[in-house]
Formats: sequence, C-alpha cells, structure tokens
Amino acid sequence: MKIAVLCFPNVQMLDVVGPVEVFHEAARQAGAPSTYQFEIVSTTSGELLASNGMRIAPDATLETSSPDIDTLLIAGSPSVQLLEDDAAIQHWIVRYARTARRIGSVCSGALLLARAGLLDGRKATTHWNYTARLSRMYPKVDVQPDQIFVRDNGIYTSAGVTAGMDLALALVEEDLGRTVALNVARQFVMFLKRPGGQSQFSAYLTAQASEKNAIRDVQEWVLQNLTQTLSVEALSERAGMSARNFARIFKQECGTTPASFVEDARIDAARRLLEETKQPLKKVASLTGFADPNGLRRAFLRKLSVSPVEYRRRFRFAA
Repeated sequence: MKIAVLCFPNVQMLDVVGPVEVFHEAARQAGAPSTYQFEIVSTTSGELLASNGMRIAPDATLETSSPDIDTLLIAGSPSVQLLEDDAAIQHWIVRYARTARRIGSVCSGALLLARAGLLDGRKATTHWNYTARLSRMYPKVDVQPDQIFVRDNGIYTSAGVTAGMDLALALVEEDLGRTVALNVARQFVMFLKRPGGQSQFSAYLTAQASEKNAIRDVQEWVLQNLTQTLSVEALSERAGMSARNFARIFKQECGTTPASFVEDARIDAARRLLEETKQPLKKVASLTGFADPNGLRRAFLRKLSVSPVEYRRRFRFAA
C-alpha cells in the first residue's frame, strides 16, 4: 500500500513525518516491512523548507507522482490560505480522489480538500484555529469543530498536528488490526485511541492556556478537587474576589464560564474512568463530583451527545 503525503513550502513538518512514522512502525510491528511504501509529493520541484526551517527532499511532484497511491494525506501549513486558489493543487487532489482507496487531511490541509469540493455535504474537522474559516469559506461542509478526526464515506479529516498520528493509527487498525495498532501506540507512548468521538478541547488545556494568576490557581485546584463544592461563590472566595468580578474575569481570560469549566473538568475525569476502568457508573459519578449517575448521564448527553454507557462501549481500551 502506497502512502502519499502532499506537502508544499512552509508545510507543518509534523503533519508529514508524524503519520509516516505511525505507518512505518505498524509495518515493523506486523513483521512485514514492505506493507507500506511512502511517497512525499511536493507542489514544487527540488528541496522545500518546512515551517520550522527544516529541509524536505520530496520523492515526486504533482506532475511525476505515482499512479498507484493507496492512501493520500494532505498536510497542513501555517500559510495554507495562500494555496487554496492554486488550480493545479485542486485538480491533482480531485484526480487522486477518483483512484485512491482513501484520502484525508491533517490539520489545515482540510481547507485544500474543501477547496477541491471533496468535503461538500460531508462531516469534517480541522485544527481548532481553522474551524471558523472552514465554516465561513465552505458553507457546504458540515464542520465538526470539537473532533480529533472524522471519517465520512472514505474521506478522513483530522484536527491539529499530532491528531494526524491519531488518524494514521486508526487507518493502521483498519488495515492491520487492533493488535498491531495497540503495539504501535505502546511503542510511541500514544493512546490507542484518542477517539474521533473525543474532544480536541478539554478543561486541562483550558487551564494550561490561562495566565499564571489567581484564575489559573483556581482552575488547577478544581482539577484536583472535583468532588468538592465548586460553585461560583466557593471558587470566587478561593480567588479572593467577589462572585460577580470572578465570573467576569474568568470568562474574559478562559472563554468559558466557571460552571462550564467545572462541568468540562468533571466530564474529562469521568471519560478517563470509563475508558480505563470497570468502575460502575455510580462510582464514576461519585469520584468525579456528579451527584448521581443521572447527573453524569445528563452532562454526557449535553456535552458529548452520547450516554456514559455508550461512551464506554465505544471507547474503552482493551485490557
């Protein structure tokens, strides 16, 4: 199976090498090194510079790429907007969409798939920083801004940068089975599945993004004390602010309300317990600060559109 990655000047390096490393390791784990072959296709001839300044020596150009590409991945770039109106790229992508077994994108590469018309009427995702542009520029695309990766009828799109490795791992599981994918995940110290149904956002990322101040101190305390009373009044008192001022500053700095942050933190913790343990729902609810399993269920349905039972059935890791 030939894996081709389309890249261009200022490409995000990890969008290219991350998925390739996953496929390469999968072939090694399967004991069949020739399972996958790789071709780096460039929009220009000669070496190109990635966004981090490293040089890439492509195997082919749009004109010389192999006709037998099995899986085509479109990498992303910080300057992807400059490529969207390139007719040669659009025609090349459309041509291989007719012949390749599957086609996908990593990070902002989804914008190039959308520009070629391949995402019209389909669900798709991209890096969170580009979801608004994807929705605005391509209204026929059903953008899923909160997903790690999305598969819709043979076309795959993934979120930012490292999510391309999650996508590649899912494709490996399709090709070579769960055992090989699990072995690759262990080798790379990855989750076997940071599943497509899981969020590319979390309370933990929100806390890390905040400036180190009283608000972040409260966030970190929340993450360590999910079973405590976490009302706005209790948290504002801990921050040494009035409830009204605390709520205003929290929303200003974090882009979410204190109540929403607390619920997200509890859901994150509950998801991990559902994925990694056999704890009954009543215990999961108790350990993560929900009043009872019904409260846990309502939160899951509201935020994830799936019940805790269904979430565990779909995403629990193998022993």
